[in-house]
Amino acid sequence: MHEFGAILIVSGPSGAGKSSLIKAAKEQIGDFYFSISTTTREPREGEREGVDYFFTDQESFEADIKAGEFLEYAQVHGNYYGTSLKPVRKALEEGKLVIFDIDVQGHAIARERMGDLITSVFVTTPTLAELEHRLRSRGTDGDDIIKKRIQNALVEIEYISAYDFLIVNDDFERALDSFIAVAKAARLKKGRKQALAFINHWRGA
Repeated sequence: MHEFGAILIVSGPSGAGKSSLIKAAKEQIGDFYFSISTTTREPREGEREGVDYFFTDQESFEADIKAGEFLEYAQVHGNYYGTSLKPVRKALEEGKLVIFDIDVQGHAIARERMGDLITSVFVTTPTLAELEHRLRSRGTDGDDIIKKRIQNALVEIEYISAYDFLIVNDDFERALDSFIAVAKAARLKKGRKQALAFINHWRGA
């Protein structure tokens, strides 16, 4: 029986270690597709098609909006950014685990549209003070951006109860073990359609 894929949504404040966990878990969570955004802006130096973004033109993007091909999208500084459902559908049909790194609004929209396919996990630091410490010690952002990230984190933390799992990234190895367990659990979750298909298969129908 052909295995259908599953969706894992990872959210949490910038600086909590989401990307590091996904990267470190790579070898142990099987075949997965990391959902990347589609944009109408020009590629920056070093950015690659299908790795950093899917690059497209405004006309194609707007046609896909009309056709309902975006999970969510926004216009930023005159350019569109969005999560296209086309590569997601393809990956699911190939039996892959699809991982989204999206914010709490994106999670709410995804739940609405693909509810029973989704497992979600919120990744955060043990405290707000620790988050600020990590953001400052990264040395990649100016003061204004750090303040903005902290403001966002204060809003996002309110949505923890909407997620299936919470990982407090205090000890990285322990957080990694938890993340791998969540990814494996996501693969085992069955939506209504898959459950019915399995029942028919089990019955020999």
